[in-house]
Amino acid sequence: MHFVRPIRRSRSRPRRLLAEAIAALAVVGAAFALLAWHAARDAAKPPRAGEPIDPYVTAAHIVVARAEALVGDTRDAGQHIEAVTGSFTRSARIPDAMRPIDHEAARAAVRPITGVRSAIWLDRENLAVMVGGARYRSMSMIDDVCRALDPLGDTLAVVVHVQDATATTADGAMTLSRNCQLSAGQRALFQARRKVDVVSPELRATFKAQQRPAARP
Repeated sequence: MHFVRPIRRSRSRPRRLLAEAIAALAVVGAAFALLAWHAARDAAKPPRAGEPIDPYVTAAHIVVARAEALVGDTRDAGQHIEAVTGSFTRSARIPDAMRPIDHEAARAAVRPITGVRSAIWLDRENLAVMVGGARYRSMSMIDDVCRALDPLGDTLAVVVHVQDATATTADGAMTLSRNCQLSAGQRALFQARRKVDVVSPELRATFKAQQRPAARP
């Protein structure tokens, strides 16, 4: 008579599965913490585009998206995938076509800013702002204008041009220009450069050189 040995289940397998589950939860928790920190940091500063993609934030979005999908929360999972896509488009300086800024609402938002006299759209991308005094003709004024426009839509599609309406010199009358989310001189993808000053800086420098008294031998 033969006896059948009972099958012995390994005790190490449940422990290994438990360890893997704990490790997975730790990774997801760390991803949530990183995204929360990143969101708080971004909320404290104006939006920027054209910067390198943060690989850690991208990985965190993917980890959380997978975790949300596993528990059946496809809505939140989709939001994290959209965030990853959005970071790629912003790094490539591509404006969000789904968030256009209403021109009249923008003008109304800019008027209360201290120093602003008027604002007019030159076209769908370029906003000219006239200020009353040299101290208001600055990059800080452009920052103030962009902050006022930010709740209305994607400011990556906007270039602000600031001119001093009280200027009495050629230099003071020159226009300061900048895209709301990029460094000076940069433009969004497919965004044309709009010439605002009648006299170019190069020609203005030539005139200045000709007006200087000639040096005596």
